[in-house]
Amino acid sequence: MPNVYAVIMAGGVGTRFWPRSREKSPKQLLEIVGKKSMIQNTVSRISDLIDPKNIMIVTNKIQKLSIAKQLPNVPEENIITEPIGRNTAPCIGLAGLFVRRMDPEAVMVVLPADHIMHDEEEFRRVLRLATWVAYESGKLVTVGIQPTRPETGYGYIQVVDEDDGKNPYFKKGVYKVKTFAEKPNAETAKVFLQSGDFLWNSGMFIWRVDTILKEIETHIPEMYAELMKIDEAIGHKNYDNIVETTYKIIRGISIDYGVMEKAKEVYVLKGNFGWSDVGSWDEVYRISGKDENGNSITGQAFLHNTKNSMVYAGSKIVATVGVQDLIIIATDDAVLVCKQGESQEVKEVVDYLRRKQKNDYL
Repeated sequence: MPNVYAVIMAGGVGTRFWPRSREKSPKQLLEIVGKKSMIQNTVSRISDLIDPKNIMIVTNKIQKLSIAKQLPNVPEENIITEPIGRNTAPCIGLAGLFVRRMDPEAVMVVLPADHIMHDEEEFRRVLRLATWVAYESGKLVTVGIQPTRPETGYGYIQVVDEDDGKNPYFKKGVYKVKTFAEKPNAETAKVFLQSGDFLWNSGMFIWRVDTILKEIETHIPEMYAELMKIDEAIGHKNYDNIVETTYKIIRGISIDYGVMEKAKEVYVLKGNFGWSDVGSWDEVYRISGKDENGNSITGQAFLHNTKNSMVYAGSKIVATVGVQDLIIIATDDAVLVCKQGESQEVKEVVDYLRRKQKNDYL
């Protein structure tokens, strides 16, 4: 088997998780679900597959020190910083340069820092198979999630779910991608679910490092040219300046749009391991334990005649009377009150605070 490197994307701010998530302590560094931070759980669940010295974290300068403290077993030199977030394609390309220097034939397992998997053993089984397919085939591999509802917040992957004789991995449960679909409206999401051949796009990728860099060169040549400038500067005094200059030029683009949707042949494995991207407070409520009234409570809270609500009290005492379907998140300096189903709009609060330059709350 090849050397396997994990690339964990951890540069986001998690605006939908305000007021708990802030620039210096974003979602992935918080205990949102479980007793450890999300990035600690991400590293822990792959520890049986990938040595900590082969784990790369891509983040920003503000978060680097906190990540290093939370992940003492990951070498600090493996924590790569971007001067500014430019979406997933530059992030993956930058990490690929470092992985290639360690092993030009290595397989990269690219994971977001803030997802959860309830069945971690099944998750690892899928990654083992995906790693083998990526190495042997030299193709791009992703993981799609078997949908359980007509979700409009995810992109979708349509698979070729019949053996056409052209897929040597079909009998192992590895499918060819027919097409990628953007986030659909409600009616289209229902059609996708009923068809049976669409999966949620999980944002997890597996490929050989030489494969993904070649695909970036083919489909985003201007980005590849800038990445090569960074590659030449690695290990030299001018590295930081080159990265800073290059990131001002590089176009922000996702790996899905920049590469995956354009690649000629992509494989996908179906994930049935209790995945969640934990993308909003609504999703946290959905996967949380609840009492007999449908309430999820963290901290000191008194709920009277209250149903189907989530309360995170922090260090405060939160009391509710005669309400339902609410999300209430209290921190030392801010309180969010949100109607269930509207938590995707919390990012609007963060945008407002930025416009008003209320940086103490960001």
